[in-house]
Amino acid sequence: MDTLRIACLQSSARETANAACERTEEMIRDAAAQGAKILCTQELFTTPYFCKTQDPGLFDLAEAIPGPSTTRLQALAKELGVVLVLSLFERRAAGLYHNTAAIVDADGALLGRYRKMHIPQDPGFEEKFYFTPGDLGFRAWETAFGRIGVIICWDQWYPESARLTAMRGAEIIFCPTAIGWLPEEKPALGEAQRNAWLRVQQGHAVANGCFYAAINRVGTEGTTEFWGNSFVSDFTGTLIAEGSGSSEEVLIAECDLKALEDHRRMWPFFRDRRIDAYGDLTQRFLENS
Repeated sequence: MDTLRIACLQSSARETANAACERTEEMIRDAAAQGAKILCTQELFTTPYFCKTQDPGLFDLAEAIPGPSTTRLQALAKELGVVLVLSLFERRAAGLYHNTAAIVDADGALLGRYRKMHIPQDPGFEEKFYFTPGDLGFRAWETAFGRIGVIICWDQWYPESARLTAMRGAEIIFCPTAIGWLPEEKPALGEAQRNAWLRVQQGHAVANGCFYAAINRVGTEGTTEFWGNSFVSDFTGTLIAEGSGSSEEVLIAECDLKALEDHRRMWPFFRDRRIDAYGDLTQRFLENS
């Protein structure tokens, strides 16, 4: 397959998992009707962004994988013959929860899961209370339509996340996310924060010679205004699809996998890596000596 159409499902929160799945099903059918073959939700698509406070009762929002939401959408993936990346709150065991993406192939089979590795802790983003850091490493999967990798939100700021995912052979990296502004920060820092978010991820696409798709939510939840702007970047950092800052939408992008192959031959970053010189990356910090 020389070209591949993908879709970012940019949505706002729904109050229940059932309502979220109903809306997501509508968007999946819309994307499939437009020829999309690999589709990705926003981060934690089955719930509002609940990490604004520390509340033990909110662990009830988590579900097993496979579980009600994944099983429901696995059936739809099989019906439509599409690959799905579904980001949700995983209950692994009592007291053990993850921020997880389930990868569903076009025959409805659950290919695997990715558990968010980097967990933030900021005012309004109390994620360390809810999520155990991922323990599956950085991965990629051979789907019916191409080899893809997944990282989640805070992972996007770490070049190691995208690098190790690309080193698994990912041609497209999907990044479900939930990022927005706090009202006290937006006037002075809002534009700079969003631009930094865009640029660092475009850089991942360039440095790893891959397509990169970021899927954000929209809408205001509590005091947080999620800024949308889902996008797909090609391997030169060029945005080939851009979403709005405030509207739900199905964002479609055409990925030229043949052009990606040709580009990697002329920009052989993996060939020229000095793997003998990178051992210090496993250290927390390097003291002056």
